Amino acid sequence: MTIGKAAVFGAGGGIGSALVAGLAARGVEVLAGSRSGEGPHLEGVRRFACDIGDEDSIAQAVAHWTGDPPDLVVVATGVLTLPDGTGPERSYKALDPEAMAEILRINTIGPALVAKHVLPLFPRERRSVFAALSARIGSISDNRIGGWHSYRASKAALNMLVANFAIEMGRTHPQAVVVALHPGTVDTRLSSPFQSNLPEGQLTTPDDASANLLSVIEGLNPADSGGLFDWRGDRIAP
Repeated sequence: MTIGKAAVFGAGGGIGSALVAGLAARGVEVLAGSRSGEGPHLEGVRRFACDIGDEDSIAQAVAHWTGDPPDLVVVATGVLTLPDGTGPERSYKALDPEAMAEILRINTIGPALVAKHVLPLFPRERRSVFAALSARIGSISDNRIGGWHSYRASKAALNMLVANFAIEMGRTHPQAVVVALHPGTVDTRLSSPFQSNLPEGQLTTPDDASANLLSVIEGLNPADSGGLFDWRGDRIAP
């Protein structure tokens, strides 16, 4: 896939900023969105403010994209530990409705609202890609140890929404690709509290994760739409 213009939501995060830099290094025009409006200061990068928890903010951010939308849109936002320190639940006994709702709002509802406003802008006559960062842990069939209830549920729900959006887009935009991507365990703020027991070699730098994800994206075709793919390009069963 030749990418002329891309948009990255979550450009202020570890993976998001690396994706912006990786795309810019390839000569791609990049729209870099973050809640603060900050992001990498690089040639060919235009920063914009957008809070994906606020639908009006999303609508305003993409309103001027009509007629010249990006070929690639990546939602690189997500949360594992909340700002107040609430982390993944090890048992159902630890479930808290407010924390659960907040994780679903950020990991599931936010990317869905971005899709709601971005997908209608995609042209029908050429290939375009919408990718949301998800996780292998959202695969129900791959679940062996349980726990991390809200995070697992939020990613499983995101994977289902991606499958739904792909089916709907396939009816009107046969060249569009809508996918979820698992970047692996990346050395970012999200994973930092959980890195101590990782096997050697499992932790990936944001730059390497970005390169891996962009390689996967370049190899996607419409038959892949609706799937969850890992950083190697392997499809993960739901």
